[in-house]
Amino acid sequence: MRILVVTATPQEVAPLVAGFGPARGGSFHSRLQSYSFSSHDVDLLHAGVGMVPTAVWCARALGAGRYDLALNLGVCGSFDAAVSPGAVVHVVSEQMTELAAEDGDQFVTMQELGLIGRDEAPFVDGRLVNARPPANRVLAALPGVRGITVNTVHGSERSIAAVVRRFAPQVESMEGAAFMYACLVHDVPFAEVRAVSNVVERRDRSRWKMGEAIASLNAKARELVEAL
Repeated sequence: MRILVVTATPQEVAPLVAGFGPARGGSFHSRLQSYSFSSHDVDLLHAGVGMVPTAVWCARALGAGRYDLALNLGVCGSFDAAVSPGAVVHVVSEQMTELAAEDGDQFVTMQELGLIGRDEAPFVDGRLVNARPPANRVLAALPGVRGITVNTVHGSERSIAAVVRRFAPQVESMEGAAFMYACLVHDVPFAEVRAVSNVVERRDRSRWKMGEAIASLNAKARELVEAL
């Protein structure tokens, strides 16, 4: 099986990569490296932070190669008290909450403006949805959650309350929707797997559990790939 693993930063998948076979180089300079792992060929793409670089590099990688599976591995913040720091989740839907317009005090989405149909491909009822995740016992055991993708992570009580009221998200990242959009357009089976590093609240890094999240993410990712 040929797998594309997409991550924003090398640090998020360093423990997983440490168990890969020797790198064989890549075609996107330092962005893409090829490895072997558990009888699979694995291309690792460091796409960078944010929607724009993720969309561009994912589209280039998926357009240049034929993949049996794409995995987005990273950390996220949680709005949901039931999804606590250190938990590993499968993000099954995404929304780009800032893809909207302001009309005075009103917040109007692109779908509400009629610029994007609610079911215009690849959207389903205004969301990007992973309707056909790969059959994998490890992935199936993870809690499925609703994600949002943002350019500015939430860190004020006012903005958090507003986004929860409008979209009812469980987790947020800066890359998930871009990855999901690219996979849906290229018709490549995919999964977005993330570990919660922090509660979405007023920014307080002393409360974050980044090390625990990365360790949990990489352990689960290794199990997932080995179960393919």
